[in-house]
Amino acid sequence: MKDTPLSNCERDFLLKAIQEKKRLDGRQTYDYRKIKITFGTDYGCCFVDLGKTRVMGQVSCELVAPKENRPNEGIMFFNIELSPMASPAFEQGRQSELSVKLNRQLERCLRNSKCIDTESLCVVSGEKVWQIRVDVHLLNHDGNLMDAASIAAISALSHFRRPDVSIQGDEVTVYSQEERDPIPLSIYHMPISVSFSFFQQGTYLLVDPCEREERVMDGLLMIAMNKHREICSIQSSGGIMLLKDQVMRCSKIASVKVSEITELIGKALENDKKARKAGGRCGYAESIPLERITALKMDETPMEMMDVTERANDIVQKAEVPPQMVPSPVVPVPGVGQVGQGLQNTWGLEEEEEEEDENENENGGSDNSGEEQEGRVSQMEEEKYEKEERKGGDVVEISDSEEEEVVILHPEKPDKAPKKTESSLHQKGAASTKKRQK
Repeated sequence: MKDTPLSNCERDFLLKAIQEKKRLDGRQTYDYRKIKITFGTDYGCCFVDLGKTRVMGQVSCELVAPKENRPNEGIMFFNIELSPMASPAFEQGRQSELSVKLNRQLERCLRNSKCIDTESLCVVSGEKVWQIRVDVHLLNHDGNLMDAASIAAISALSHFRRPDVSIQGDEVTVYSQEERDPIPLSIYHMPISVSFSFFQQGTYLLVDPCEREERVMDGLLMIAMNKHREICSIQSSGGIMLLKDQVMRCSKIASVKVSEITELIGKALENDKKARKAGGRCGYAESIPLERITALKMDETPMEMMDVTERANDIVQKAEVPPQMVPSPVVPVPGVGQVGQGLQNTWGLEEEEEEEDENENENGGSDNSGEEQEGRVSQMEEEKYEKEERKGGDVVEISDSEEEEVVILHPEKPDKAPKKTESSLHQKGAASTKKRQK
């Protein structure tokens, strides 16, 4: 399965950030990521975390026949396994160009530099020698695999202990750890690889490139060096031309980084030795965070079970008596019901009724005076209306209500004449009789 390629936007963003001397994780140009070194329960097992890159190194040994051209020297064998668990770009059971390149570089760094005394691995000259096998398993890939692999390999070799042997005639006896203490390997120095990535034909330089930075780099320079400033191997890839000053500057930076990493490995080995001697937690148990895998298993806490009842009675007597009744909480919103044992059942409606009663009482005295004033105003309006009707002119009425806004300019005249009263009829009858008499 091929890895997902970077888009042009990501590539341009990374290159522009490198030009401005900025990195994705906030590091400076010559800064390493955080390095964490832990050891397993068995000797020769080492875990190295370089940022998000995680590598496991495992060392094993067995008695084999030596090589014909070197009958007095032991055999060193290195193997790097790139599993699909680390990255989807790696295929299982098939060696890629990257794995071959890492294997060769690791052999140059550790075996060709003569960091381990191979003659001390000889048991019987020409017949039996120890073969030391170093397996490096890549658990997670986030760039700079070579540096993490070299740290894991040399740390595992320093932590490894081979069984003790004895020779009686032609018989070779191998003792277990219970019978005799295992023997550590004789290591002369610790070669550690430091990687430098170049961008834009060697214009910009970064130390410890991450996975995304490796995709956009133009070239890579790997320098293997020990704390004595002795260069063990140099390998350049990418086809870029480097100047002498650039290589010298990289070697000076590598010497500083190697001394820091060597000191870190020494502290990790010393802490592991103290933990094993004291009988504390070490190795795999120490590397696992608490309550991650064994979530249902808790450590037993020692407790004194003597006079438990007496202490419990004393605590109960000294304790305060809890309240019998629980106070009724206030209903926050009107209209919300509250029903419960020991609580007052309220529905939030009483508060609204009380507020309405209070408003009515406050406005009670002013209502009477308001009614009298409204009656007077209505009488005055009726009188004005009657006067205007008698005059017979145009009448304009504007109602005060907000619902009806009506303007009447020419009111209609009543069809029927107003009824005549008895007094008016009597007067007209008297006037008509007088005319007749005349």
